[in-house]
Amino acid sequence: MSSLYSNDTLISILNNAAAQINRYFALFIFFFGIGGNILNILVLGQRNFRSNPCALFFLVSSIANIISILAGLTSRMLSGWTIDLTNTITWLCIFRTFVAWVSRTFSMWIIALASLDRWLLTSINNYRRQMSTLKNAYRAMIIIFILSILVFIQLFFCFAANIPNTPSKCYGKTETCRLITDITYTLIIHAIPIFLMFLFGTMTISNIRSRQQRIQPQEIISTMATNIQVRRLKGIDQHLLLVLLMQVIVLSVFTMPGGIQRLYSTFTLTFSKSPLQQAIENLIYNIVALLTSLATGASFYIFTLCGGKLYRNAVRDLIYTVFRKVKCR
Repeated sequence: MSSLYSNDTLISILNNAAAQINRYFALFIFFFGIGGNILNILVLGQRNFRSNPCALFFLVSSIANIISILAGLTSRMLSGWTIDLTNTITWLCIFRTFVAWVSRTFSMWIIALASLDRWLLTSINNYRRQMSTLKNAYRAMIIIFILSILVFIQLFFCFAANIPNTPSKCYGKTETCRLITDITYTLIIHAIPIFLMFLFGTMTISNIRSRQQRIQPQEIISTMATNIQVRRLKGIDQHLLLVLLMQVIVLSVFTMPGGIQRLYSTFTLTFSKSPLQQAIENLIYNIVALLTSLATGASFYIFTLCGGKLYRNAVRDLIYTVFRKVKCR
């Protein structure tokens, strides 16, 4: 009897913890993420960054992050205070999930494109370096955006509200739907882009080492192409590379658990689980979902720490301009 009582108490504590996390931690992430991404957009939109393809990728990624946070976090945040309508209204459930997943996919793959851009820029091959242009960046982003939409069209047929015995009531209608959507979610949003980020990041570091071995301290650089390469890798490009590597690490640590958790939930959906186990899994589900949102809001703070004096000076100038305009009023 005492064991049953203690289990009921523990279940109540876990469920309450999940509700409090959605209520307060989600609220913090909301303002943390929205504020950081807005500042990122304002800073990266300045003249010093406009001609850099990698900065463009970060700028557009910040826009996608805001959409992802608004779509994915608002209902979760409100669920700690009131009824989450996306759990009871099917069209709202589908629309919210579709917008959140497409924007998150778009953001992740844009960071992967930024990794590709850094690899191209550091390449010894002149043709590859010439591919790092704003024109190619816009083309790649348009393609990624279209593919992101097409990949998750399935949500309009697979998702519904009021689904019982699932991590969220807004979930796949059938076991097949859950398997397809969760595998797609894990691979397309997390595993593949993160793998590409690490791949191109490693290749970029290899390119830099190769270039350093080819260019000795006292060696006269004989070609104009090499001169251009060395100049471009200084200053803003070096800081953008550092920012990119840090962002890849943050995204890997904070987003991969979400994909793993979704696969675990789907593959164990038919298992018999005690109320205590369900409460534990519900708490874990809410934590990893919020960690994913936390990762999408961290880019500005990574830039501030790793972006160098140019980025920090741009932030300072932006704040000074805002205060000056407010004071003039």
